Amino acid sequence: MAKEKIQFFCTNCGHEERKWQGKCPNCGEWNSFSEQKVSKTSKGTEVKSVTSLPLSEIQIEESYRYTTNIKEVDQVLGGGLMKGSSVLIGGEPGIGKSTLLLQIADSISKNHKVIYVSGEESANQIKIRATRLNIKGEGISILCNSHFETIIESIKTQKPELVIIDSIQTLQSDEAGNIPGSVNQLKYCCSHLIQAVKEIEASIFFIAHVTKEGVIAGPKVVEHMVDTVLYFDHSASQIRILRSVKNRFGSIDEVGLFSMEERGLIELKDPSGVFLTKRESGLPPGIAIGATLEGTRVILIEIQILTVPAKGVSSRIISDNVDPNRVSRVAAILEKHGGLKFSDRDIYVNIAGGIKVKETGIDLPLALALYSSRTDLPLKDGIISSGELSLAGEIRNVPHIERRVKTAEDMGFKLFISPGNVKKTSLEIREVDTIKKAISQIL
Repeated sequence: MAKEKIQFFCTNCGHEERKWQGKCPNCGEWNSFSEQKVSKTSKGTEVKSVTSLPLSEIQIEESYRYTTNIKEVDQVLGGGLMKGSSVLIGGEPGIGKSTLLLQIADSISKNHKVIYVSGEESANQIKIRATRLNIKGEGISILCNSHFETIIESIKTQKPELVIIDSIQTLQSDEAGNIPGSVNQLKYCCSHLIQAVKEIEASIFFIAHVTKEGVIAGPKVVEHMVDTVLYFDHSASQIRILRSVKNRFGSIDEVGLFSMEERGLIELKDPSGVFLTKRESGLPPGIAIGATLEGTRVILIEIQILTVPAKGVSSRIISDNVDPNRVSRVAAILEKHGGLKFSDRDIYVNIAGGIKVKETGIDLPLALALYSSRTDLPLKDGIISSGELSLAGEIRNVPHIERRVKTAEDMGFKLFISPGNVKKTSLEIREVDTIKKAISQIL
């Protein structure tokens, strides 16, 4: 017979306590404990003897990783979907998570059996969206149910190769309380679903809601349970960016780029210059073009900077797509080695298209844009740059400089400012080793 007891769970990290705590002893969050009723069944558990297997004797089949047939998704996953893997994908409401997963299901269902579990939409609503996307769905089974035990039974009976849960916040188990989306429900349902698909060597996608801060809702322990965590974000009005923040089977530096069209998400075949602004005349002051590396892909970005007299006692840096600390550091280097003053200026930084950039190669174009904005002098037309700045004002080389130059050449740029040795190309290369020499090349 099931027994109920009161437990307190931290809504931030999932830590359990018998009594309410003002501050979570695990993650340090204040006022994060929530009271929940937990049901536990009293029944004996039989322990089976298991023999370990030497690592050298484990054989991996060639088909253990298979393609989703969507190149941008495969790139972010590290080359394809692994059997027995679990993937958590989060994003803002209406950004296209369900659309993307339905397209993945359609692509995979041509060779594999798929179960699409929806706790938020009816079968008719899913069919309407599938019709709009021109998806016939002959190999896709739809299960509109949020009852955890029913879902587990369907997985064990049908034995699919792919399971999609839309979304984890709707799951409810009789063994984990009565409220869907609670900390205990999420931990219990996710862990048992992951174990169930591993037993049949299937893959599973979880769709998750996000908080107003833009992080996946629910306890962090869920992100630790899964193999891969993806964020689906938007850039320009129609551009969608799929980015990995955790991946046990590949790099977390890769991004997938899509365009949201009437017939669904369309892969961007050549995203190199998708974030550049087309202009008939030259660049206005405060704008510089840089070549950045996202995983294995070179993307050209437009850095936009506005410097104005400070409105308060101290200056401010407003930057969403570039780390404000990096902007502050580059501005300090220009003050020391470029003869400019930024301490009395508010600095506004933007990347055209809204893509977030962390790679060190944007240091040099960021410095050139800051110099151009502060002096109100535009850069010469057709200039692109890439390089890392040291605190001594030196410019250091960045990885894969030849690929960056090749991409810039293909996009029609005339001059590439770089610190490294680059093979001869039709594109003019100016090698510089200090920020002073780089500034002399742009005016």
